[in-house]
Amino acid sequence: MIFKYNNKKKIYFSKMHGLGNDFAIINCIDQNVCINSSIIKKLSNRHRGIGFDQLLLVKKAHNSTYDFHYEIFNSNGNEVEQCGNGARCFGMFLKLYKLTNKKQVFIKTNNRDLIIKFINNKTIQVNMNEPYFKLNQIFLSQQNTYDYLSKKKLLKNLKYNLVSIGNPHCIIKVKSIKYAPVQKISKIIENNCIFSEGININFMEIVRKNYIKLRVYERDVGETYACGSGACAAVAVGISQNLLTNKVEVELHGGNMIVKWNGVGHPLYMQGPAKHVYDGYIYI
Repeated sequence: MIFKYNNKKKIYFSKMHGLGNDFAIINCIDQNVCINSSIIKKLSNRHRGIGFDQLLLVKKAHNSTYDFHYEIFNSNGNEVEQCGNGARCFGMFLKLYKLTNKKQVFIKTNNRDLIIKFINNKTIQVNMNEPYFKLNQIFLSQQNTYDYLSKKKLLKNLKYNLVSIGNPHCIIKVKSIKYAPVQKISKIIENNCIFSEGININFMEIVRKNYIKLRVYERDVGETYACGSGACAAVAVGISQNLLTNKVEVELHGGNMIVKWNGVGHPLYMQGPAKHVYDGYIYI
């Protein structure tokens, strides 16, 4: 329910995180909420608002094929297509507030279908669909991108790949994520005309064939503690190049998750925790 106070509306939300990647989640099924980019920017402010990497909206499904509709907004108000950690928190939210009693739910984003499966009270698995490797259909050609990065001389022997997990990712393989110039490279890539809609930049260190370390610079957000779709993208690239096994543990700043993929023609699965932090309300 929404109450009016001094011409403002009282909006209830939940704060959750997936390995430190934090979200504000608003139930739009039981609340009549109207959110725009200006409001999102204010809510995301960590000093004057709630503070979050992304805002997630839980909505009724548009048709009977799905159980729920899932909308994701970055802290600057831009809507994005996908968020793996967000999907796990979305699922946990549904369970906590008894919006479903199913063992798995079908949800729709603005460009993807996802299947969320509840493994136990702490762990959620998400079917992220098959990775999309047709690079020239995501942005410009790989060669044009390579030429641009090479001219900038960002990193000697820079090796990267582009892939979509419902949202675009640039995977850069490095010897050590600890010493990788994440901020420098990411800001230059982020602010160029090649990636006109922005891109997530992932720095992958392969420790073993079944274990990688990852740092992620998310578009519109900056470096985050974790990124579920980034972990999926990095593992997909590693598996496609026979550098990784079909089941990989991914270490991020905020913790570890598991990504499984049997290769072309098969969906990719991400499994990890989601945690509820607190509930609250705010007037907007």
